[in-house]
Amino acid sequence: MQNSPFEPAPGPAAHALSGPAPGACPDGPARVPEPDPARGSGPRGRVLVVDDDPTVAEVVAGYLDRAGYGVERAVDGPGALERFTANRPDLVVLDLMLPGMNGFEVCRRMRAYGPVPVIMLTARGDEEDRVLGLETGADDYVTKPFSPRELVLRVASVLRRSRSGAPEQGGGTLRTLTGAGLSLDPGARSASLDGGALALTLREFDLLSFFLRHPGRAFAREELMREVWGWDFGDLSTVTVHVRRLRGKIEADPANPRLIRTVWGVGYRCDLPDAGEPA
Repeated sequence: MQNSPFEPAPGPAAHALSGPAPGACPDGPARVPEPDPARGSGPRGRVLVVDDDPTVAEVVAGYLDRAGYGVERAVDGPGALERFTANRPDLVVLDLMLPGMNGFEVCRRMRAYGPVPVIMLTARGDEEDRVLGLETGADDYVTKPFSPRELVLRVASVLRRSRSGAPEQGGGTLRTLTGAGLSLDPGARSASLDGGALALTLREFDLLSFFLRHPGRAFAREELMREVWGWDFGDLSTVTVHVRRLRGKIEADPANPRLIRTVWGVGYRCDLPDAGEPA
């Protein structure tokens, strides 16, 4: 029997998705409803689900639809790009192993049109694949088997951050952040270095914004995951990869970083030069 792509729920419902009803819900015996095409864009936003496994696509789309999202589907890479360009979604749930074009290439081509939140969904759990997915521009990486409910929570978290930016400490108004030649406008989600525009992904922008608001303080990767990503769970290599990518864009010598330093045994710290000191 083929392994289920979903984490089984405890108790009698544990076999719900491996039984005869392919649309069954792993968190209970109830059938997941089909998304209603007439709903169009749901009140919480539009999500494009790209997966060639009909069971995975049905369950993920059903959960997202129940949560209030408008859902579109694609079953291969070219179809995903066609739907993406015709009707730009607010977020993409993207399987890695796709016919016609793999998820890495699909993500690269989507990014060429502009920033869009991407959650990669795949059965390949090797660290090399996770890192490659994140370096391609994915905001998160979910490995099968997975919980559809957890995936919906991640979708909500990524969309919330993409729309409002990282929250200001203490709930204050958004203000321009500066230091070491960097200038970030959280409201406009624009960034520059020494007057030149910086091309940052959603998560790179949030991470740099967080560091600039807390200079001189060391943060563990778990803290950064919670404060920047908004999750109390997740693969900590996500933080490592994003720090490395961010250094490559703002450091004069990424191999010898002067702004975002590694604090061994702790995590990372942002060191801004004092006034008059060269960055």
